[in-house]
Amino acid sequence: MKNRDEKKRDFEALQQDFTRAPHVFVTGFEKLTVAQDFELRKIIRGAGATYKVVKNNIAEKASAGTPAEKLMADLKGMTSIAYTANDPVALAKALTAYAKAVPTFTFKAGMVEGRVIDIKSINDLASMPPKEEIIAKVMFLINSSAQRLAVSLNGVARNLAVALNEAIKEGKFKE
Repeated sequence: MKNRDEKKRDFEALQQDFTRAPHVFVTGFEKLTVAQDFELRKIIRGAGATYKVVKNNIAEKASAGTPAEKLMADLKGMTSIAYTANDPVALAKALTAYAKAVPTFTFKAGMVEGRVIDIKSINDLASMPPKEEIIAKVMFLINSSAQRLAVSLNGVARNLAVALNEAIKEGKFKE
């Protein structure tokens, strides 16, 4: 059993986590086996996130004055949180895939970039491509426009050179 000082440190650490993490997913984990919980924690770590089982009243008190305050209000049942400061899409994908594999694992709510989102939005977020893929697509679009412009400008210069060369061959320019 934890003593009062350990509980206080845990509470303050949870408060700091809520302050720093812009992406939080609140989940229910009733009837998970130890092996399933171990697998879930491994998947969440792989997504670059942190996972904690919390007491509802402590989570509500720790979130007071943080962006997660609305998210932690009126929680019921067994609650756990998964949070990250990095890519929320990767975490949402990992959690959604796990929820499909283990039906006893459920979503309660989520917060992305400080905004509370519902379960449907979490599924929508999980269906998005990863951030790296979106950046690659944007860079391709920027690059393809620049490439087309360069080809067009190169074509104009090439056509001008060919026309001047033909004109010289035909003697249209006098020395």
